[in-house]
Amino acid sequence: MGTTDTTDTTKDRSEQDLGAAGAQLSTAPKEETAVGGPTLGIIGWARWFWRQLTSMRVALLLLLMLSLGAIPGSLLPQTSADEFKVQAWKQANPGLAPLYERLQLFDVYSSVWFSAIYLLLFVSLIGCIVPRTLQFVGQLRGRPPAAPSRLTRLPAYTTWRTGAPADEVRDAALALLKKRRFRAHLSGDAVAAEKGYLREVGNLLFHLALIVMLIAFAWGQLFKSEGGKLMLEGDGGFANTLTQYDDFKSGSLFDTDDLEPFHFRLKDFKGTYEESGPQRGTARTFEAHIRYSEGVDGKEKDAVVKVNEPLNVNGTKIYLNAHGYAPRVTVRDGRGKRVYSAAVPMLPIDNNITSTGAIKVMDGYSDKNGKKDQLGFNAFFVPTYAGAGKGQMFSQFPAANFPILALSAYHGSLGVDAGLPQNVYQLNTSKMKEFKNEKGELLKQQLEPGETMKLPNGAGSITYEKELREWATFQITRQPGDGWALTGAIAAIAGLAGSLFIQRRRVWIRAAAADDGTTVVEMAGLGRSESAKLPEELAGLAAALHAQAPTAADPEPEADAQAGADTGTRADASPDAAPDAGDESTDLPAEGAEK
Repeated sequence: MGTTDTTDTTKDRSEQDLGAAGAQLSTAPKEETAVGGPTLGIIGWARWFWRQLTSMRVALLLLLMLSLGAIPGSLLPQTSADEFKVQAWKQANPGLAPLYERLQLFDVYSSVWFSAIYLLLFVSLIGCIVPRTLQFVGQLRGRPPAAPSRLTRLPAYTTWRTGAPADEVRDAALALLKKRRFRAHLSGDAVAAEKGYLREVGNLLFHLALIVMLIAFAWGQLFKSEGGKLMLEGDGGFANTLTQYDDFKSGSLFDTDDLEPFHFRLKDFKGTYEESGPQRGTARTFEAHIRYSEGVDGKEKDAVVKVNEPLNVNGTKIYLNAHGYAPRVTVRDGRGKRVYSAAVPMLPIDNNITSTGAIKVMDGYSDKNGKKDQLGFNAFFVPTYAGAGKGQMFSQFPAANFPILALSAYHGSLGVDAGLPQNVYQLNTSKMKEFKNEKGELLKQQLEPGETMKLPNGAGSITYEKELREWATFQITRQPGDGWALTGAIAAIAGLAGSLFIQRRRVWIRAAAADDGTTVVEMAGLGRSESAKLPEELAGLAAALHAQAPTAADPEPEADAQAGADTGTRADASPDAAPDAGDESTDLPAEGAEK
């Protein structure tokens, strides 16, 4: 490779010598450096701000800020996802809760600061990609620039002399470059060629894909709908209408008419668990067997929903979220009349499905004197009990091998008449009285299937029936922008790979007639960045062209046959003559053709 002078004068001469040959290898906007001058006015500052906002550095900075801003949304409970978890976090952290609320950390994705970063990133990408695209289209419509006057200044260079005519060498070079998929054309005494446009295509594709992902994310947030539904085995089922959801959230532009009509019911839940070893209790089978129908009167079909394997009904996905048990209980009043009988879902609190819940008898119950009253029972359920005197009352295994239901009894006002929402798994005892046992303590009892707890003073009874049903919770989600977001992500990866691994480069081949009747062939290459592949590629091109235009043999001078003759004779050049070691023109395009 030729040596590079380190003086500023040489550098300036090099840049002037390359001219357009080294220009526009990238569509990145040129940096403008102000050298003195008057103070910027309002328009000047506005232009400066726009250039900064639409620069690649600022776009990457905003993308980094957006990623960092999403971290609190992953670590902290969000109001849009679970209001109960947010309230529990605030109660557990009373000191930090006010500060986090002011910073909108419980509503990260709808906060002012997150939306500002999002919009600035969107504007930055638009302002960055539009001028680069227009410039790139202009480059595609143009031709590679003509060869610079001094090819020796380029980073990859080789030369040799050949006996082939200059025009034949140029034609052979043009055909060779086009065969190697270069965009090439004749320009004066040289062939100019360029390759690697897919690098800039990948760069533009990456930025365009980011815009698509941002639009898809915004579209999904505006038109999304998601809700949860707890279903018991054998129940009537769920129809996709707003009133059927246990909880429901949607985007600001969502319309209830957009709900996809379908119906499904839980036939059976199947769960099996590892019974021994370090993985004891780990779920091996966790699937819900359902029957569903599409449309208003569609035919029912069977399906199996597993964790991370949802059922897709015309864009609406049904996910399996959780599983638990629902023991059936029957409550009778003092006269033996059945006033309540239902399978009550219990909420798991650990991996072995130790569960808590509440049984609320709101209507139909009267005490022994005929006075209407309400009953409430705090419930604690363990599917596999260790046994009396064997530690705390927590389940030892997720399967229902030895189910126990522990109850404590209350009567009074359940607070449901106040019109305020209540947690179905919790019992509000602030306006209720305890049922007392013989010792004057809260009435509590552990029941096996088929056993009954008697309420004192003839107030009735509650029976744990020999029926244990299972339940499953489903998340029904419709996210309109998911497909576009996935397409954008794949396109972004492809574009990024292209911009990183494809090198844009230019090659020039000059063939000019020399005074001695031979043709001087010069080849040089220029890449956007330093790479060992450019000299290797140039060497391969030089070898291919050298096969068609081989090196000419150097002429060997012969002694004059007659000194002082009126006419002289020129000796024939021997093809086997060795080239002069000091002659640069005899360099062959072998390995390391870069000079």
